[in-house]
Amino acid sequence: MATETTSGNENSSGAAPDRTGAEPDPQAVPEKSDSTSGSMMRSSMVMAVGTMVSRITGFIRTIVIAAALGTQLLGDAFNTAYTIPFIINDLLIGGLMASVIVPFLVKRRKRDSDGGKATEDRLFTGAVLLLFVVTAIMIAAAELLIGLYASSFQPQQAQVSVYLARFLLAQIFFVGMSGLMSAMLNTRNKFGAPVWAPVLNNLVMITVAALFLWVAPGRSVETVTDSELVLLGAGTSCGMVVQAVVLLVSLWRSGYRWRPRLDMRNSGLGEAMRTAGWMLLYTVMTQVGFLITTNIATRANVAAAENGAGVGAGITAYNYGYQLFQLPYAIIAVSLITVLLPTMSAFAADERWDEVRSGFSRTLRTSALVLAPMGVAIAIFAGPLSVLLFARGNTSVLDAQNIGFILSVMALGLVPFTVFQLMLRVFYALGDTRTPAMLSIANVAVHGTCALLAYLFLPATTVVTGVAAGFMFSYLTGSVIAGLILSRRLGGLDGGRILSTLVRLHLAVLPAAALGWFTLRFFMDRFGEESLLTNLGAPVAGCLLALPVFVLFAWLLRVRELTSVVELVRGRLRRG
Repeated sequence: MATETTSGNENSSGAAPDRTGAEPDPQAVPEKSDSTSGSMMRSSMVMAVGTMVSRITGFIRTIVIAAALGTQLLGDAFNTAYTIPFIINDLLIGGLMASVIVPFLVKRRKRDSDGGKATEDRLFTGAVLLLFVVTAIMIAAAELLIGLYASSFQPQQAQVSVYLARFLLAQIFFVGMSGLMSAMLNTRNKFGAPVWAPVLNNLVMITVAALFLWVAPGRSVETVTDSELVLLGAGTSCGMVVQAVVLLVSLWRSGYRWRPRLDMRNSGLGEAMRTAGWMLLYTVMTQVGFLITTNIATRANVAAAENGAGVGAGITAYNYGYQLFQLPYAIIAVSLITVLLPTMSAFAADERWDEVRSGFSRTLRTSALVLAPMGVAIAIFAGPLSVLLFARGNTSVLDAQNIGFILSVMALGLVPFTVFQLMLRVFYALGDTRTPAMLSIANVAVHGTCALLAYLFLPATTVVTGVAAGFMFSYLTGSVIAGLILSRRLGGLDGGRILSTLVRLHLAVLPAAALGWFTLRFFMDRFGEESLLTNLGAPVAGCLLALPVFVLFAWLLRVRELTSVVELVRGRLRRG
């Protein structure tokens, strides 16, 4: 993921160039001005609220789909077909947004006499043509794609998945255009529509899944009919159409008027796309990792079904755990990162490396203040929460508990996952896509090795939990390597302050985690593991009791970010 280097500011390695003028203290990370911080905070708040609503409706969507399809063979058939369009979009255009498109458009809007209008027209035209052709080809190749990602499906399961894929693959066009239009809106500092439009998509999918549950309760791959699959496949795709239309209207209202252009000469797009070649390698490697995960998880689920385990332990359970895991990251970190990227790209374009370091450090420390305790809390209460959310319809209590095991493992990797994602954005702002590509190879090697070991040595019902552990471990190792590289490139990464904050936060979490665990044990012993009082009451009571303990110990350990947030809230309340 990278920028166009029109001014020659980056060397061939993607490293930051030599600075002119006085050399700053590598560990000195100045804070942003009040106006810049205030603007970023307001935009982040808009995104956070929109993302929260989007994720909440997304959870409701996931819950309804889980109730309608379960986590066993029919659930795997749908989720495999549903995921492939997003994979293909990532390979074509989605993975380029943060790394190439946003920094590239920011530069063009700043430097071109027309404010980058001609570049945007060329980009929009190229995306429409490319996505239309690819979507048609992929629909025709639906059977090959399902065979690639789920080679171990049973015959009837594969047939159902292919039938669904012929409808769901139509989403490739609308997913790709949604990503491009969101990027164009972000470069205009319009962050609302890109986070609110998915809410409508979720509402459509909720309606479709609820209708399926109503007209086809208890269906399996052997009993589901073609008309029911049409409802599920075509209805799901309609949600993405609605999302794309909303973004198009928002882009129109921002003042953009598309004029089709195919004159690509001297547009700068060629250089940007050559830089994006490394990003293509990165995206391919991430999809290789997902290909490994999908095949191992589906094989494990088929083996579990054949052994009569009676529990969904495949890619559907993995995906549901991952969606729950993504919620705090999406609400807290993505909101900050998305707002930060255009600003950090502009700082990098102006060679203001101290501001790049500042943006990274502030975002990481602010995110960790919330994500460190939240990750531990999710790990403790993942089982009760999963039973509360998923144990209904075609998803049994055992199925839901298995989702909880997967979520617990993932939640412990929440901070390393966030750190790694943020470090990637720093590389992108520097115009370096080669290093993230190389890091992706290491990540996939670690993840793939752990997944293979899980498949070889763990029972079929716990293989996906081992795969999840390997996935998180790959981000821990990746964060260490990426941090060392960035520190050398930027003359420091504010490492002392970041490490001090992370250590203090995790020390503050320990007593709160102990209190949360004892609260869960109390509810389980008193009311039973499957009781509503346990599944709802234990997480609520545990978090309410543990939160002030965490705040107290964070204050005693002098976590500066806690004081900053408290002062910000106080100031907002006074002005309110």
